[in-house]
Amino acid sequence: MRFKILLRASLIACVLAAPCAFADESPAQMQDAESGFTGYRDGIEQIIDRARDLIGIRYRRSGDKPQTGFDCSGFVAYVYREGLGLVLPHRSREISKEGTPVSKDELEPGDLVFFNTMRRTFSHVGIYLGDHMFIHAPRTGETVRIDNLQKHYWAKRYNGARRVSAAAEYAAPQ
Repeated sequence: MRFKILLRASLIACVLAAPCAFADESPAQMQDAESGFTGYRDGIEQIIDRARDLIGIRYRRSGDKPQTGFDCSGFVAYVYREGLGLVLPHRSREISKEGTPVSKDELEPGDLVFFNTMRRTFSHVGIYLGDHMFIHAPRTGETVRIDNLQKHYWAKRYNGARRVSAAAEYAAPQ
């Protein structure tokens, strides 16, 4: 209980101090920073929307197009390329090296979640949607779908998450 009170007090202090942090910036600079954040948030929404549009597309090993099907990394690479114009590798292990690690309790929509599904780390990847849900191309005979991170199968195989750093570059004012 004390931790929650301390956390709330810290949050309030940060919110109240935030205007001071921008005191030396012109209104135009502040607007650029805000539009960058809006651009990033819009980009993440595009990723999520594009991923949801692909629900039902069949799994295909090495697949990277909706017309022919997706494997997990092809699905993630396609969605990020179409949503943000960001080119990711086509192997989940290589994708796991991109961006910044994120703890499970700090996951945000658009983060990449990784699993050990083939007796090796980072052998599967999906896109976190929020509320413990993620979207992915699971395996042969299945289609792109949404699953729950808390399901025993996924919870047991969870390897970690990454926030793709290039997505933050997308947010930077041009």
